[in-house]
Amino acid sequence: MGVPFAATLAQSNSALRCTGIRLRLEQRGQLLCLRGPLPQRSGAEGLRVQRLSLGLSANQAGLVLALKQLHQVQMEVNQGLFQWPSSSIDVVNVDNSSLHSQLQRFEEWFFNDPRRRRNPAGARTTWTAAYRPYLNRLKTTFEEISKTPFKEKLSAKLLEQVLETYPLASRARQQCGTVLAVLAREEGISLPPDWSERAAGYGLHQAQFRELPSDSQILKGFELIPNPRWRLAYGLMATYGLRNHELFFCDFSGFDQDPAAVVRVLPTTKTGEHQVWPFQPNWVEHFNLRQLATDSSLLPLVATDLRRTTLQQVGRRVAEQFRRYQLPFTPYDLRHAWALRTIHVGLPDTVAARMMGHSVAIHTRTYHHWITRRDQQMAVDAALARRSA
Repeated sequence: MGVPFAATLAQSNSALRCTGIRLRLEQRGQLLCLRGPLPQRSGAEGLRVQRLSLGLSANQAGLVLALKQLHQVQMEVNQGLFQWPSSSIDVVNVDNSSLHSQLQRFEEWFFNDPRRRRNPAGARTTWTAAYRPYLNRLKTTFEEISKTPFKEKLSAKLLEQVLETYPLASRARQQCGTVLAVLAREEGISLPPDWSERAAGYGLHQAQFRELPSDSQILKGFELIPNPRWRLAYGLMATYGLRNHELFFCDFSGFDQDPAAVVRVLPTTKTGEHQVWPFQPNWVEHFNLRQLATDSSLLPLVATDLRRTTLQQVGRRVAEQFRRYQLPFTPYDLRHAWALRTIHVGLPDTVAARMMGHSVAIHTRTYHHWITRRDQQMAVDAALARRSA
């Protein structure tokens, strides 16, 4: 059986997105059309999202020709040479679509992305935890403004209003900004140039700097846990800075023979496979973590079958257990404390970010305060050394 045409079309659009081309191919009935930012038919300045019928059949042969036409149109748009064809060609202004249909289309795009289709469980978790809450806020904000169930369209102004419902310097604001920027890109909406700056605020703001537990406090917290399984989980998170759910999706094979005691986080997790080194290394023995090499079932008995649960639900069990034991900090405090140790010992930010399973940009933004202090101290030490010489 051949690959369904819808899947082939989705792959072609994904390839276009990876090359930075904003035009897409769509199937409308039995025909293909272009959709994306095009010059306004009235001659007014600027681009707006519109559809242009190609008169090509929605099949493999038509797709080959449609891709050639798309690249030709994109080149003409870039060079300012594009002209609309005669009025006999079907031109549809996409701005007439409703918010409801736009969000439906965005969800379909998300789950049809070939990168996410390779890890359905991770995709469901990402959508549920990192996308849906902010899209729900978008719906709620729109209802409050218009008093109507999504009959109008998306706009940059609406997205700005949604962003401003989150407090400054909050992780939620940064995540909302990221989600809305992806949505705007897919819908061809131009956001303000300072969008990234206005959305910034991931991680720890100044009021939280004092709340990170010290190493001695982390060791004391370990003693507050009566259950040996959860003590082991706590020690693993403290030593490796793992996300809540990651501790249940690790490969410990050869752990007892590896002097460096490197943990491999499996690709079924939210951010895919990565390796993590211990900081502090002596905690591997202190928390007796090497026993996991022969028996990973020593960890808490949490349902991890991703056909019946999600990574978010697995992680929630860990947070609930921290509260049950009345620990004075959260699981993510252990993760942030691990990151702070890597900064103090001078581990390159690119390496630390890779171990934590996130981008260098997020790492730098989250731990900006301490990274800046480290880099300034290194510069001061070098200057004093030159003066002494």
